[in-house]
Amino acid sequence: MNFLRGVMGGQSSGPQPSGAETIQKLCDRVASSTLLDDRRDAVRALKSLSKKYRLEVGVQAMPHLIHVLQTDRSDSEIIGYALDTLYNIISNDLEEEEQDDSEEENSQKQTEDLGSQFTELFIKQQDNVTLLLTYLEEFDFHVRWPGVKLLTVLLKQQGPQVQQIILVSPMGVSRLMDLLADSREVIRNDGVLLLQQLTKSNAAIQKIVAFENAFERLLDIITDEGNSDGGIVVEDCLLLLQNLLKNNNSNQNFFKEGSYIQRMKPWFEVGDDNSGWSAQKVTNLHLMLQLVRVLVSPTNPPGATSSCQRAMFHCGLLQQLCTILMATGVPADILTETINTVSEVIRGCQMNQDYFASVNAPSNPPRPAIVVLLMSMVNERQPFVLRCAVLYCFQCFLYKNEKGQGEIVSTLLPSTIDATGNSVSAGQLLCGGLFSTDSLSNWCAAVALAHALQENATLKEQLLRVQLATSIGNPPVSLLQQCTNILSQGDKIDRRGSKVQTRVGLLMLLCTWLSNCPIAVTHFLHNSANVPFLTGQIAENLGEEEHLVQGLCALLLGISIYYNDNSLENYKKEKLKQLIEKRIGKENFVEKLGFISKHEFYSRAAQKPQPSFSSPDHMMFDHEFTKLVKELEGIITKAVYKSSEEDKQEEEVKKSLEQHDNIVTRYKSIIRVQDQELEELKKQVESIKAQNEQLQTTVTQQMSQIQQHKDQYNLLKVQLGKDNQHHSSHGDVAQMNGVQPEEISKLHGEIEEWKHKLELLQEQLKERDSLIESLKLSPAAGGTTTEQSSQTNKPSGPEVDRELYKEVETLRAQTQSQSTDIIKLQSEKQELLQKLSVTPVPVSGDNGTVMVAKTADLERRLSTLLQENKELKNEIAAHGEEKASLKQQLDSSNSTVAILQNEKSKLQKEVAESKKEQDDLLVLLADQDQKIIALKDKLKELGEPVEDDDELESGDQGEEDEGDDEEDDEEDN
Repeated sequence: MNFLRGVMGGQSSGPQPSGAETIQKLCDRVASSTLLDDRRDAVRALKSLSKKYRLEVGVQAMPHLIHVLQTDRSDSEIIGYALDTLYNIISNDLEEEEQDDSEEENSQKQTEDLGSQFTELFIKQQDNVTLLLTYLEEFDFHVRWPGVKLLTVLLKQQGPQVQQIILVSPMGVSRLMDLLADSREVIRNDGVLLLQQLTKSNAAIQKIVAFENAFERLLDIITDEGNSDGGIVVEDCLLLLQNLLKNNNSNQNFFKEGSYIQRMKPWFEVGDDNSGWSAQKVTNLHLMLQLVRVLVSPTNPPGATSSCQRAMFHCGLLQQLCTILMATGVPADILTETINTVSEVIRGCQMNQDYFASVNAPSNPPRPAIVVLLMSMVNERQPFVLRCAVLYCFQCFLYKNEKGQGEIVSTLLPSTIDATGNSVSAGQLLCGGLFSTDSLSNWCAAVALAHALQENATLKEQLLRVQLATSIGNPPVSLLQQCTNILSQGDKIDRRGSKVQTRVGLLMLLCTWLSNCPIAVTHFLHNSANVPFLTGQIAENLGEEEHLVQGLCALLLGISIYYNDNSLENYKKEKLKQLIEKRIGKENFVEKLGFISKHEFYSRAAQKPQPSFSSPDHMMFDHEFTKLVKELEGIITKAVYKSSEEDKQEEEVKKSLEQHDNIVTRYKSIIRVQDQELEELKKQVESIKAQNEQLQTTVTQQMSQIQQHKDQYNLLKVQLGKDNQHHSSHGDVAQMNGVQPEEISKLHGEIEEWKHKLELLQEQLKERDSLIESLKLSPAAGGTTTEQSSQTNKPSGPEVDRELYKEVETLRAQTQSQSTDIIKLQSEKQELLQKLSVTPVPVSGDNGTVMVAKTADLERRLSTLLQENKELKNEIAAHGEEKASLKQQLDSSNSTVAILQNEKSKLQKEVAESKKEQDDLLVLLADQDQKIIALKDKLKELGEPVEDDDELESGDQGEEDEGDDEEDDEEDN
């Protein structure tokens, strides 16, 4: 506070006294007024004065404004005014917009200090920031939007402190993430800006924001806004995505695992007509390409980078980038950034490198994309940044790509050069650039060719075969000789660009070529002019601009010593070291060698693989070459200081090591072949084991099925035996389907009992019939008496049923005849009664009494007969029902017998089939045993331990023999 007052007093053009007094009065009203309307009006007035009298309002009103935020939460209007006022006080943007160009820099610094000091005052109490976070949850536009702007400017002024307060605040980051879901675009867009400031240089907050579904929401916003055709909102979302992903391995992995890389492909869809792109689209596409590079940056962990590279290939993103690369009308800066992006997407990924090698430019005839890019690299009329990008792309294409290196070098070999000259190869373009008069083309071509030889001794030897035709009539010279010729000519050739650049490029190429290749060293030393040139360059006292060339010459001479195989008598290691000691001096040689690593350009190139230079003159070192220098500098220093005896000892050790290595290599090749054979045999054994296991399971299943069939067969056999013993007349009846023999015998007993009852009923009917016949007065009725003769020995089964049926029918007929007789007697009785009532008959006493008695007796007998007739009808109906149930039971017994006979025949067939299948399986098992024995013999011959299973096999064979004997016994039975 004292500092701010001092600043206020030190301003020459301070506010008018009336303004300060007004602000003081307004602050008093805010502090002391009891009416909400008065306080609201006072805060509104402070807001209007806060832009012009920023310092005074900030010094006097900030505590009162914070108090308003704490106490007047219920009134959204006064809260909005308070937040706007605090924003005007803390933000520096408003004053910067109003400043004239003529204002001095010290006023700008003072303004920045003012905003920073006000921010410190506000965040001194952490509760103020927490209170502000609660207001961001309000849906009211006039509260939420000023709160977002205020928190954004607080993060701009004091980012780390505010980030820490938000990080420890409960649900602080989650509240801010809700801004992205606001339907009001103004708040959503300012929420993106707020999250940009919040996620700067804070990995913890970046992780929280990412896991709060930020990627999904931001990609949805970009899609809704039209991808690369969108406006400034797309740019802000891309910047926020860069903050979340750059140098954050956790978020990068989460982005890849969430399949968000696939959603980036539509960003790079371009049409045929690419002219007239807006500046915003160029900016958006540039940021999108940078975002892809963030995911595949060489500084990322190798595993994370390679997984992202594979994902970009599988989703078609690399193919889309190559389409932009070969499209026409694309702006130069977008084309350059696309080349850099493709470079890092294919770097070190064999699958992507192979695809890039297959890409062709849409020309007639089609040319490989690599050739088209190399044409741009060696063309001095192309922009410098574009040429650097093409060089980087070529380097990334060859990085850890032996196949690509071989294809490039093969275009230089005599057997593969196109004699017709219709097409230009990559090798021809590199040679053309290597020997052109443009120093930058020389350097780029030399570095590109050095990358084709990187860590590949075979190609270094093959490149020695390359012959160049320098002029008509002169014999061809080797590529190595031509490089040394140009190097020795130095400044005699008139070149465009740096004088040192060409020599530095050629020296880097020669150092890379000769390192770890004794044959190339021999070819180099075979030219007698090379060593004197190198020693002369090193020994001279030249200016600082030549220090770099002297250091590289010392490095090349040291490589010629260290990798020398002493095949040339005049240039053995010892003689070259003596030459250095006489002509240069060992200390001077080591000092000149140290010029390389001490150079400023060396330090810049060692930082990252991508060649990035402010101007062509600064293009001196390659990143991979700096690694070579770091590896060889100490080795060469030791080699120069070694004595001849130490060299001899080292040579002997090297020879012994070479012999040992040769022996080891030979045995390794033998072991490798044996390993391959062993692997093949193991695979065969595994397959045979798998087949054996399958067959064993099959046999086990078949054996269990056979056992089940045996059990069923034995059970049926026992059941059929019992049925034959107990039911000789019903031999087909078996104990099956729930019908027992006891039940059948019981049914037969019940049938016999009913027969007996029926006979008794028949006898009773005969007695009653005789009684009825005696009572009949009509002579015609007595002549029809039906005699029933019972048969003592009746056949069983259907014959009994037929006899019963006949007897029942006879009883029915007799009952009907009796009914007719009874009706007839009743009618006669009625007639007699009528005659007696109509015509009185004189009767004597005795006769009348006898007649009445007879009549009463007849009536009594008649009623008795009627009752007995009714009971007989009921008994006949009951007999009919019992007969029907007995018939149904007999039918079910017959059907059961038929079913049992069918099942027996089916089981006999299945037993026969199972026996046949068992015989086939035994034959198959015998064949498999023979194969397994043969394979075990092979494994024993190869020295593999094999368990002896003879006892188990004998036990299994014994069990199979016992099973066969049991089956034979059952068939005999």
